[in-house]
Amino acid sequence: MRSCYLQFLLLLLELLSCNATKLGFSFDLRINSEVKCIEEERQALLQFKQHLVDPSPLSSWNSGEDCCKWEGIKCSNKTGHVVTLDLQGKQVEGCLVDSLQFFEISSNRFTGPLPESIGNFSNLVNLGLGGNNFTGPLPESFGNLSNLEMLNVSGNSLTGVISEAHFSNLFKLKRLFLGLNSLILKFNYDWIPPFQLSVISLSSCRLGLAFPKWLQSQKHYAILEISNAGISDIIPAWFWDVPVELIDLDMSHNQLHGNLPDLSSSRFGYYVVIDLSSNQLNGSIPCFPSDVASLYLSNNSFSGNISFICEFTYQSLFLLDLSNNKLSGELPDCWMHVYGLINLNLANNNFYGKISHSMGSLVSLEFLHLSNNSFVGNLPSSLQNCSYLTTIDMGENNLSGMVPSWIGDSLPRLTILSLRSNGFYGSLPLNLCHLSNIQLLDLSLNKIGGTIPQCIKNLTSMSQKWRASHNGIYSVQRAYADHAPFVWKGRMAMFENSLGLVKIIDLSSNKLHGEVPEELTSLTELISLNLSRNNFTGSITLKIGLLQNLQSLDLSRNQLRGEIPTSISDISFLSYLDLSNNNLSGKIPTGTQLQSLNASAFMGNPELCGSPLPNKCPEDLYPICNDTRTCKNVDNQENVDDGLITQGFYVAMALGFVVGFWGVCCSLLLNLRYITMRLISNARMMLR
Repeated sequence: MRSCYLQFLLLLLELLSCNATKLGFSFDLRINSEVKCIEEERQALLQFKQHLVDPSPLSSWNSGEDCCKWEGIKCSNKTGHVVTLDLQGKQVEGCLVDSLQFFEISSNRFTGPLPESIGNFSNLVNLGLGGNNFTGPLPESFGNLSNLEMLNVSGNSLTGVISEAHFSNLFKLKRLFLGLNSLILKFNYDWIPPFQLSVISLSSCRLGLAFPKWLQSQKHYAILEISNAGISDIIPAWFWDVPVELIDLDMSHNQLHGNLPDLSSSRFGYYVVIDLSSNQLNGSIPCFPSDVASLYLSNNSFSGNISFICEFTYQSLFLLDLSNNKLSGELPDCWMHVYGLINLNLANNNFYGKISHSMGSLVSLEFLHLSNNSFVGNLPSSLQNCSYLTTIDMGENNLSGMVPSWIGDSLPRLTILSLRSNGFYGSLPLNLCHLSNIQLLDLSLNKIGGTIPQCIKNLTSMSQKWRASHNGIYSVQRAYADHAPFVWKGRMAMFENSLGLVKIIDLSSNKLHGEVPEELTSLTELISLNLSRNNFTGSITLKIGLLQNLQSLDLSRNQLRGEIPTSISDISFLSYLDLSNNNLSGKIPTGTQLQSLNASAFMGNPELCGSPLPNKCPEDLYPICNDTRTCKNVDNQENVDDGLITQGFYVAMALGFVVGFWGVCCSLLLNLRYITMRLISNARMMLR
């Protein structure tokens, strides 16, 4: 109820003790005097005034006025809510606190330390202070709240030590939220709490190296969250005698070690979520209760096979994450036992052999991660039954065969397809162009030949802006955000929260040839394009500048020729470019981002010149004049009279040329006459 909203604000800051109290409260936002207060909040303020012993200090608070104009009251200019109550120095006296039972101000922007006087609100049942920015320690006076059933201070910036004194009188406490703070919990080893909790949320609190023994006294908790708590111990045997109500167990990101016992007969609640990821657990994976819903065991040291999935029919299991372990062997062929799986992650293990045909029975599967194992053979055609598939990540295996054409025909929801670093060959099937939702296409490091089909323009998701309110890729059936690894600006990267914004094509290190199709430039939302290490020929399309969102472009190690299009300098977000080892020529286009790149991005193109390469272009060495007047001035400057070459010099040179020319001619005529006379004389003598 909104009428409670004001009570919560008032009583947070030492409100209304039964003695005269000075009140001061400030929660500042920009204020607009034109905003009118919310009627329900105005009524709440008037009710507050009525309960005062002496209401005269608040004489401006009357029913006919806008409460945003009352003395000590300010409202938000956006929402109209009362955001500032300043009664400092008013000597307000009242006795409302005795009846207060619910105090909830979670998920706001309150700051500062928590006052000791909160312990005076002895009738409080629910105290919600989570999701703010309170600092300092948790006052020991909280231990006086003997009627408290729910305490939530999670998600603040609280520090200090929590001791037994904080809980000495909390006999009725049922729900405890201390997580996402920097609190240290220090209890005697044999301490038995005075309460029985249904919710225990202590994530990111320091619980000590030893597994907390006081949990053994808790018999009815449904939620236990002690992740990232600094525990370095084995899980004691008594712990697995868990309450039948348990539906959420999170002990991830600790240093828990040792083996897990057989848990198939443990009394977990229905649809239980178990998260033991990011620990140091080892040995084989045991059987779990058949009604487990989510099982996170990633980032441990489990070994052996995963035959446990064949032991039961896990009809409620929708998430199985066993990634980043030391698991091995062939995959079992009993995936019909977990037919409800939505997310299967077996990446980064040592599995080998063929991918099981029965995996096609996972008709609800959305996310399939099998990368970095040693799988061989073809992709099983039964996977085309999994029409909900959004992600297929099978990179870094030894798979072979042609890229199946059914991927484009049977998996319309596919958003991520990664088959990188395998042995696929043949040409790209035209059916891949049917993947209108694809955002990440990675077929790099294979033996794929042929050309890039012109229908690649039909990958329309890569030309459409992301319109969703979130930036990830999420399950349509469960609350789960996917993740995927890919090469980003020359390095391997892992994206999760922003995966929905990533639009990438990576066909590098294959045997593709022909020209890079102009149709690629219609995929205007691409942020990364990698076609390096192929046999592409021809020139770079003049329309490359249409890829305005491109941040990474790698066309290196091909046989591209011609000049670099000037439009490439229009790609303002381009921060990674590699055009090295081609046959490009001419001058590198001028653009701020191009000249700021390393020269290695253009190396291996002997006829390429200009910054950032060290070799200058001819037009830079010998500038070409486009202005005739300027050029004439340059010529005149080069032919300045040096004092030796005068007008007389040119006259003398002309006369000398004339005299010399006719002198030579006369000499030749005289010689010719002499030769003629000799020939006639010799002829006469012969006739005699």
